[in-house]
Parts: sequence; C-alpha cells; structure tokens
Amino acid sequence: MIDVINLSKSYGSLEVLKDITVSIKEGEKVAIIGPSGSGKSTFLRCLNCMEDPTSGSIIFEGVDIADMRVDINIHRRHMGMVFQQFNLFNNKTVIDNIMLAPVHIGLYDLRMKKIKNFFIRIRNVFARNKKPLYEIDTTKSEIKAKARENALRLLKRIGLEDKANVYPSTLSGGQKQRIAIIRALAMNPKVMLFDEPTSALDPEMVGEVLELIKQVAEEGMTMVIVTHEMGFAREVATRVLFMDEGRIVEDDTPEEIFTNPKNPRTKEFLSKVL
Repeated sequence: MIDVINLSKSYGSLEVLKDITVSIKEGEKVAIIGPSGSGKSTFLRCLNCMEDPTSGSIIFEGVDIADMRVDINIHRRHMGMVFQQFNLFNNKTVIDNIMLAPVHIGLYDLRMKKIKNFFIRIRNVFARNKKPLYEIDTTKSEIKAKARENALRLLKRIGLEDKANVYPSTLSGGQKQRIAIIRALAMNPKVMLFDEPTSALDPEMVGEVLELIKQVAEEGMTMVIVTHEMGFAREVATRVLFMDEGRIVEDDTPEEIFTNPKNPRTKEFLSKVL
C-alpha cells in the first residue's frame, strides 16, 4: 500500500531522516518506537506529505505522492491523521468538527460534477442518435445530511452522541482524542496515521483511547502508529519499527523486537523502557 524509497528529510544542515526504505502492506498495523528525536514523527508526517521530503519517493497506491506535480489533497482523502494535540476546532461544535472535511470534499466534488453535467448536456444535444448519458444528481443538502448521519453514527459508536452539539473546550482529553479519531474515520480512509495519540493525555484517560484504536485495528484498518506505549505496540502491532538517529535500525514482529532484539541500540532502548 505504501512504499517508501530512499526517503531523506533535512532542515538546513540538520538531517532528520536518512535514506529510509520500507514498505507497509494493506492491513498491517505498524508501530514505530524509538527515543525522542529519532525522527519518528517526522517520518510519519512525511507519509502524507505534511512534511515534504528532501529526497526520495513515497508511493501510495501506485502514485508517488512526494512528486510536487501530484495533487496531494486528493490522496490525503484516503489517509486519516490523528495528532498528539487533537487539533479540534474550538469554535465549532463536536459534530461540526466531524462533518467539516466530508462536507468540504463533498461540495468540491459537487462543483466538479456540475462542470461534468454541463458537458454531458452539450454531448446529449449533439449526439441525438447515440444513447444519452445521464447527469449526476446530488445536492448540497444531501451531502450535509449524509455527513451528519455518519457523524452521529460514529459518535454513538464511542458513546459520545450526547456531546454532538457541545464545544471541544468542555471535553476531557480522552474525549477529545476519541473524537479526533472518529473525525479521521469519517473520511473512510484506507490507512490511519497516529502520531503519539496518547502522549498529551492524563494516564487515566490513555486506556479509553487505546481501546478505540485497538477496535479500529481489529476491523482490518491499515495503521502506522508512533507510540511510547510499549505494551500497546506489543499487543496490537503486526510489525514494529525501531528508529534511531533518523534511520530504521530494526524491523521485525513485536515478539522478536521485544523478546529477542538484534540491534544493540534496540536492546539498550528497551532495557530502559520495559
């Protein structure tokens, strides 16, 4: 699903990612672990080009999305992203936060359909002897209604349907992060990217967020998760990448990484965190 080829990222003279090559297959749950400053979050943000790579390729479903000629926004529709700090809009209600991207994209697509309909009508006028093409019939109200219905369904899934019309500032950290996750799911992504989703939470709120991520994983979602939660990585991940100094220095199953690490740096790191 995602092939990263010779990926590097620098900020001036500081080289953060160094010639990374790795593949992520559909359905995999890949946990990325490693010390602070190892490049984990930068790597994750490069996967959907929130950070533009300095060099290298990121092939997502056959398209190099690191190519500046590619419309990255089209491909980001299929890549959900969950941040450390929730990134909810405090001036919008919970349901409006969840509906925002689906409605925006739906209205954009509607404008494109109207242009297509214009040419369909012209074609039908001048091609009287041919089978007519049918116009695409969608309205703004239908787009918004569908997005609202889906948002309410997702809120019910996490038991927060009663929070639909409140503002994020009234919610706990755990509630905010669960809403951030279903906001990403509202786009029906093909892959979910998590950037340390529990690092900003109080310890008592971590469990409810990890449980939701676990549920999504069990449903078959492809995931890449930067995490400091070693127990979660061991339980949920199908692969673990250990990063250090901008490189992936070990890539193996959770069982091998946590019980029989091969790289000395991996051994040293795990001896301190387990």
